[in-house]
Amino acid sequence: MNTSTLKKTSASKAKRAEVRLGRPPKELIGEVDERILDAARTVFLLRGFEGASIDEIAEVARSGKRTIYARFADKRALFTEVVKRDIITRIAELKVETETPCGATVEERLTSAASTLLHWGLDTDRIGLMRLAIAEARRFPDLAATVNRSARELSTQLGVHLLRDLTRSDELGTLRAFAPEQLATTARLFLDLVAVPMLLRALYEVDLKALDPEIDAHVARAVAFFIAGCRNGGIEGGKR
Repeated sequence: MNTSTLKKTSASKAKRAEVRLGRPPKELIGEVDERILDAARTVFLLRGFEGASIDEIAEVARSGKRTIYARFADKRALFTEVVKRDIITRIAELKVETETPCGATVEERLTSAASTLLHWGLDTDRIGLMRLAIAEARRFPDLAATVNRSARELSTQLGVHLLRDLTRSDELGTLRAFAPEQLATTARLFLDLVAVPMLLRALYEVDLKALDPEIDAHVARAVAFFIAGCRNGGIEGGKR
Protein backbone atom coordinates (compact mmCIF):
# COMPACT_ATOMS: atom_id res chain seq x y z
CA MET A 1 0.00 0.00 0.00
CA ASN A 2 1.52 3.33 -1.06
CA THR A 3 1.70 6.45 1.12
CA SER A 4 -1.23 8.17 -0.63
CA THR A 5 -3.53 5.18 -0.21
CA LEU A 6 -2.46 4.82 3.42
CA LYS A 7 -3.31 8.46 4.14
CA LYS A 8 -6.75 8.11 2.51
CA THR A 9 -7.47 4.94 4.49
CA SER A 10 -6.42 6.60 7.75
CA ALA A 11 -8.54 9.67 7.02
CA SER A 12 -11.53 7.46 6.24
CA LYS A 13 -11.11 5.54 9.48
CA ALA A 14 -10.74 8.78 11.43
CA LYS A 15 -13.92 10.16 9.89
CA ARG A 16 -15.86 7.01 10.78
CA ALA A 17 -14.49 7.14 14.30
CA GLU A 18 -15.46 10.79 14.58
CA VAL A 19 -19.07 9.97 13.68
CA ARG A 20 -19.13 7.06 16.13
CA LEU A 21 -17.78 9.29 18.89
CA GLY A 22 -20.64 11.73 18.49
CA ARG A 23 -19.16 14.38 16.23
CA PRO A 24 -21.22 14.26 13.02
CA PRO A 25 -20.33 16.06 9.79
CA LYS A 26 -21.27 19.75 9.77
CA GLU A 27 -24.28 19.16 7.54
CA LEU A 28 -25.74 16.77 10.14
CA ILE A 29 -25.15 18.89 13.25
CA GLY A 30 -28.53 20.63 13.06
CA GLU A 31 -30.29 17.32 12.54
CA VAL A 32 -28.55 15.79 15.56
CA ASP A 33 -29.42 18.81 17.71
CA GLU A 34 -33.08 18.58 16.74
CA ARG A 35 -33.14 14.84 17.42
CA ILE A 36 -31.67 15.37 20.88
CA LEU A 37 -34.12 18.17 21.69
CA ASP A 38 -37.07 16.12 20.42
CA ALA A 39 -35.99 13.18 22.54
CA ALA A 40 -35.46 15.39 25.59
CA ARG A 41 -38.90 16.91 25.12
CA THR A 42 -40.46 13.43 25.03
CA VAL A 43 -38.63 12.26 28.15
CA PHE A 44 -39.25 15.46 30.13
CA LEU A 45 -42.98 15.28 29.35
CA LEU A 46 -43.08 11.62 30.38
CA ARG A 47 -40.85 11.74 33.47
CA GLY A 48 -40.79 15.38 34.57
CA PHE A 49 -37.51 17.18 35.18
CA GLU A 50 -36.46 15.14 38.23
CA GLY A 51 -37.39 11.80 36.71
CA ALA A 52 -35.70 12.41 33.36
CA SER A 53 -32.15 11.18 32.84
CA ILE A 54 -29.52 11.89 30.21
CA ASP A 55 -29.20 8.11 29.77
CA GLU A 56 -32.83 7.76 28.72
CA ILE A 57 -32.70 10.87 26.55
CA ALA A 58 -29.63 9.48 24.77
CA GLU A 59 -31.43 6.18 24.20
CA VAL A 60 -34.53 7.86 22.78
CA ALA A 61 -32.39 10.15 20.62
CA ARG A 62 -30.33 7.18 19.38
CA SER A 63 -27.29 9.18 20.36
CA GLY A 64 -24.37 8.85 22.74
CA LYS A 65 -24.19 10.70 26.05
CA ARG A 66 -20.94 12.21 24.85
CA THR A 67 -22.80 13.77 21.91
CA ILE A 68 -25.35 15.32 24.26
CA TYR A 69 -22.76 16.66 26.70
CA ALA A 70 -20.82 18.16 23.79
CA ARG A 71 -23.85 20.39 23.18
CA PHE A 72 -25.46 20.83 26.59
CA ALA A 73 -23.56 21.23 29.85
CA ASP A 74 -26.07 19.26 31.90
CA LYS A 75 -29.73 18.32 32.24
CA ARG A 76 -30.66 21.84 33.34
CA ALA A 77 -29.17 23.33 30.17
CA LEU A 78 -30.99 20.76 28.05
CA PHE A 79 -34.32 21.46 29.77
CA THR A 80 -33.82 25.21 29.29
CA GLU A 81 -33.18 24.77 25.57
CA VAL A 82 -36.19 22.49 25.12
CA VAL A 83 -38.51 24.99 26.78
CA LYS A 84 -37.11 27.95 24.83
CA ARG A 85 -37.36 26.11 21.53
CA ASP A 86 -40.86 24.77 21.98
CA ILE A 87 -42.47 27.84 23.52
CA ILE A 88 -40.52 30.82 22.23
CA THR A 89 -39.16 29.69 18.86
CA ARG A 90 -42.43 28.08 17.82
CA ILE A 91 -44.31 31.35 18.37
CA ALA A 92 -41.99 33.05 15.90
CA GLU A 93 -42.63 30.27 13.38
CA LEU A 94 -46.42 30.56 13.77
CA LYS A 95 -46.47 33.66 11.56
CA VAL A 96 -46.27 31.37 8.53
CA GLU A 97 -49.36 29.44 9.64
CA THR A 98 -51.49 32.60 9.85
CA GLU A 99 -50.38 34.22 6.59
CA THR A 100 -53.56 33.47 4.61
CA PRO A 101 -56.62 33.38 6.88
CA CYS A 102 -59.88 32.70 5.06
CA GLY A 103 -63.02 34.83 5.05
CA ALA A 104 -64.78 37.52 3.03
CA THR A 105 -64.91 40.10 5.84
CA VAL A 106 -62.29 41.40 8.24
CA GLU A 107 -64.21 39.80 11.12
CA GLU A 108 -64.15 36.41 9.40
CA ARG A 109 -60.43 36.71 8.63
CA LEU A 110 -59.58 37.73 12.17
CA THR A 111 -61.65 34.82 13.47
CA SER A 112 -59.88 32.41 11.13
CA ALA A 113 -56.41 33.65 12.15
CA ALA A 114 -57.21 33.61 15.88
CA SER A 115 -58.69 30.11 15.68
CA THR A 116 -55.54 28.88 13.93
CA LEU A 117 -53.47 30.47 16.68
CA LEU A 118 -55.43 28.81 19.49
CA HIS A 119 -55.69 25.36 17.91
CA TRP A 120 -51.91 25.47 17.43
CA GLY A 121 -51.18 26.79 20.91
CA LEU A 122 -53.42 24.38 22.79
CA ASP A 123 -51.62 21.29 21.50
CA THR A 124 -51.42 18.60 24.21
CA ASP A 125 -47.62 18.35 24.27
CA ARG A 126 -47.12 22.12 24.09
CA ILE A 127 -49.45 22.70 27.03
CA GLY A 128 -47.77 19.82 28.87
CA LEU A 129 -44.40 21.50 28.45
CA MET A 130 -45.80 24.83 29.64
CA ARG A 131 -47.21 23.12 32.73
CA LEU A 132 -43.83 21.55 33.39
CA ALA A 133 -42.04 24.89 32.96
CA ILE A 134 -44.46 26.50 35.43
CA ALA A 135 -43.99 23.65 37.90
CA GLU A 136 -40.22 24.12 37.70
CA ALA A 137 -40.34 27.93 37.96
CA ARG A 138 -38.70 27.95 41.40
CA ARG A 139 -35.85 25.80 40.10
CA PHE A 140 -35.52 27.89 36.92
CA PRO A 141 -36.61 31.43 37.87
CA ASP A 142 -34.64 33.07 35.06
CA LEU A 143 -36.10 30.67 32.50
CA ALA A 144 -39.65 31.34 33.67
CA ALA A 145 -39.13 35.09 33.43
CA THR A 146 -37.45 34.86 30.03
CA VAL A 147 -40.15 32.63 28.57
CA ASN A 148 -42.94 34.85 29.88
CA ARG A 149 -41.33 38.05 28.62
CA SER A 150 -40.25 36.67 25.26
CA ALA A 151 -43.51 34.86 24.58
CA ARG A 152 -45.44 38.05 25.31
CA GLU A 153 -43.20 40.17 23.08
CA LEU A 154 -43.26 37.68 20.19
CA SER A 155 -47.01 37.12 20.38
CA THR A 156 -47.56 40.90 20.40
CA GLN A 157 -45.43 41.19 17.26
CA LEU A 158 -47.53 38.43 15.69
CA GLY A 159 -50.71 40.28 16.68
CA VAL A 160 -49.41 43.53 15.16
CA HIS A 161 -48.60 41.69 11.94
CA LEU A 162 -52.08 40.14 11.77
CA LEU A 163 -54.03 43.27 12.60
CA ARG A 164 -52.01 45.49 10.29
CA ASP A 165 -52.39 43.15 7.31
CA LEU A 166 -56.00 42.13 7.90
CA THR A 167 -57.39 45.63 8.48
CA ARG A 168 -55.37 47.45 5.82
CA SER A 169 -58.12 47.32 3.18
CA ASP A 170 -61.05 47.67 5.59
CA GLU A 171 -62.60 50.74 7.18
CA LEU A 172 -61.60 49.23 10.52
CA GLY A 173 -58.04 50.14 9.65
CA THR A 174 -58.94 53.85 9.68
CA LEU A 175 -59.77 53.80 13.39
CA ARG A 176 -57.44 55.29 15.97
CA ALA A 177 -56.88 51.84 17.51
CA PHE A 178 -55.04 50.78 14.36
CA ALA A 179 -52.76 53.81 14.03
CA PRO A 180 -49.07 52.73 13.91
CA GLU A 181 -48.28 54.19 17.33
CA GLN A 182 -51.28 52.46 18.90
CA LEU A 183 -51.21 49.12 17.09
CA ALA A 184 -49.00 47.22 19.58
CA THR A 185 -51.36 48.09 22.43
CA THR A 186 -54.37 47.09 20.34
CA ALA A 187 -52.71 43.82 19.37
CA ARG A 188 -51.95 43.00 23.00
CA LEU A 189 -55.56 43.69 24.00
CA PHE A 190 -56.74 41.52 21.12
CA LEU A 191 -54.55 38.60 22.21
CA ASP A 192 -55.46 39.01 25.88
CA LEU A 193 -59.12 38.90 24.94
CA VAL A 194 -58.91 36.01 22.47
CA ALA A 195 -56.08 33.79 23.69
CA VAL A 196 -55.49 34.24 27.42
CA PRO A 197 -58.83 32.89 28.75
CA MET A 198 -58.49 29.67 26.76
CA LEU A 199 -54.81 29.33 27.61
CA LEU A 200 -55.53 29.59 31.33
CA ARG A 201 -58.26 26.97 31.05
CA ALA A 202 -55.93 24.71 29.08
CA LEU A 203 -53.23 24.95 31.74
CA TYR A 204 -55.63 23.88 34.48
CA GLU A 205 -57.90 21.42 32.68
CA VAL A 206 -56.62 17.88 32.24
CA ASP A 207 -58.63 16.92 29.15
CA LEU A 208 -57.73 19.28 26.33
CA LYS A 209 -59.90 17.32 23.91
CA ALA A 210 -62.95 18.62 25.77
CA LEU A 211 -61.70 22.18 25.32
CA ASP A 212 -60.90 21.97 21.63
CA PRO A 213 -64.55 22.08 20.37
CA GLU A 214 -65.10 25.32 22.31
CA ILE A 215 -62.29 27.24 20.64
CA ASP A 216 -64.04 28.42 17.48
CA ALA A 217 -67.17 29.64 19.30
CA HIS A 218 -65.04 31.47 21.89
CA VAL A 219 -62.94 33.12 19.19
CA ALA A 220 -66.01 34.24 17.25
CA ARG A 221 -67.47 35.92 20.34
CA ALA A 222 -64.15 37.52 21.33
CA VAL A 223 -63.48 38.88 17.83
CA ALA A 224 -67.00 40.32 17.56
CA PHE A 225 -66.55 42.00 20.95
CA PHE A 226 -63.12 43.32 19.99
CA ILE A 227 -64.31 44.81 16.70
CA ALA A 228 -67.36 46.37 18.34
CA GLY A 229 -65.09 47.93 20.96
CA CYS A 230 -62.79 49.37 18.30
CA ARG A 231 -65.66 50.80 16.27
CA ASN A 232 -67.28 52.36 19.31
CA GLY A 233 -64.15 53.98 20.70
CA GLY A 234 -63.46 51.35 23.32
CA ILE A 235 -59.74 51.20 22.55
CA GLU A 236 -58.11 54.63 22.68
CA GLY A 237 -61.40 55.76 21.14
CA GLY A 238 -62.39 57.50 18.00
CA LYS A 239 -61.18 57.95 14.46
CA ARG A 240 -57.96 59.65 13.44
